[in-house]
Amino acid sequence: MATEHFSSALPAPAVSAAHPMAKPGYGKRSTPGQQARTRDDFSLLPTRERYVAGFVDHLPDGASMSVKQLAKQLPLYGQQAISTALKALSVAGHLRRVRCAVGAGDETRWVFRTFWSRTARDNEWWNTYLATETAARSAAPAERPAASVPPAQAPAAVPQQRTAPEPTPDPAPVPAPEEPAPATTPTAPTARPAAFSPAYLALAELGRKDIRLALSADDCAALEPHAAEWLARGVTTDYLIAALTAGLPGQVDCPPRFVRRRLTDKIPPQLPTATANPSPSTGTPAPRLLVECTDCGRPGPPEALPDGLCRPCHTAHSADGPPSPDPTEIAAVKAHMANLRDLLKAP
Repeated sequence: MATEHFSSALPAPAVSAAHPMAKPGYGKRSTPGQQARTRDDFSLLPTRERYVAGFVDHLPDGASMSVKQLAKQLPLYGQQAISTALKALSVAGHLRRVRCAVGAGDETRWVFRTFWSRTARDNEWWNTYLATETAARSAAPAERPAASVPPAQAPAAVPQQRTAPEPTPDPAPVPAPEEPAPATTPTAPTARPAAFSPAYLALAELGRKDIRLALSADDCAALEPHAAEWLARGVTTDYLIAALTAGLPGQVDCPPRFVRRRLTDKIPPQLPTATANPSPSTGTPAPRLLVECTDCGRPGPPEALPDGLCRPCHTAHSADGPPSPDPTEIAAVKAHMANLRDLLKAP
């Protein structure tokens, strides 16, 4: 049961006009049906979480919710403290981080949002609301957010070139028999067309996104099947690159082995295709929506991330709390202290 914290918390600073707004489609998104703002909001939270929650609650919709930007506006706490506070607010039922696919075909992009509720909600409420949000977006015009990675995904249409016929030779008169070699040998170096799969191109882009993940051509070819499995589950190359480059350690000793491990451990869930009913107005399937773990960023369906945390982070968060003392140990300590006092009184 939550216990109210009576210690006075610092009032959250006023929202500065310089606080950056996120790109269109990104940032904070307030949920409906919230209670009116009062002085007792977030009173059940610890001091730091109340301070951060009060600031976030006054941010306008569309404001940047990155840990880096929040730490700039809240100088009392660093980025690690802000990240921990956001995780606690997620567990308390005030926020969920979400990735939503918008657009169609090659134009699909992932929109990153932080849904915020001043009123604490339980997991059932969040699951129902996010499912409703998915259905509502299917009838809304598709947003065109800016890409979250460098615009290197333009070659998405390249796979269509795999079946393109090879250039046919010009039906010019056949050269004389004594000069066949000079006419044919120059064409040998151009026999291999530069047609790569989206998975290969995404892996090749990692080194440009972050030099710590630079891969060779052989590395990209070896990891291509693993990356293709991600794309087969409905994610885009933008999403794949963002998932592989997020939260990198200070040094990556073996980029191929590191990328292979992430491709295996962080692969998104397989979503059923039959559940996406086409919208009667547009004839396009409803956009997908995945909740992002507030701690590590692992994506998944809302019901698979209770309290906005994936299973490993949820287990780690539950283990962070102090363990309940054993009554027998308490009695043993009291008996030991009483014995020490008796020994001190002895002549």
